[in-house]
Amino acid sequence: MDFYLKEGGLRTKLPYGELDISGNEECGYRPYQLMVASIAGCSGSVFRKVLEKQRINIDDLHISAEVTRNPDEANRLESIDLHFVVKGAHLNREKLEKTLEVARKNCSMIRTIENSVKITESLEIIKLSN
Repeated sequence: MDFYLKEGGLRTKLPYGELDISGNEECGYRPYQLMVASIAGCSGSVFRKVLEKQRINIDDLHISAEVTRNPDEANRLESIDLHFVVKGAHLNREKLEKTLEVARKNCSMIRTIENSVKITESLEIIKLSN
């Protein structure tokens, strides 16, 4: 990846578009937002793949991320709490929790930062009737 100076931050060009990065939210995505998005995106993608391999059908997946930062240490990320909301019929909590554990073990982004940022996950199931 190549990054280029632009007014207020940096820009990178990717096959699917340009990405502006800046400490100023008016000029681009803030670096911590991109890191949190990478964690949630990787975790959600791996979770979905594992669900598909186990033939567990879901209708929807929503992930929210609650971030704690330390203002005394350059706003360092201290923790990221990922809350997974899974919707579908015939969902088994135990199977979903085990699948989430497998996803965590196989998410490269979580594995990269897990020793420096506390990552927690919670699961909410919304059962839909057939």
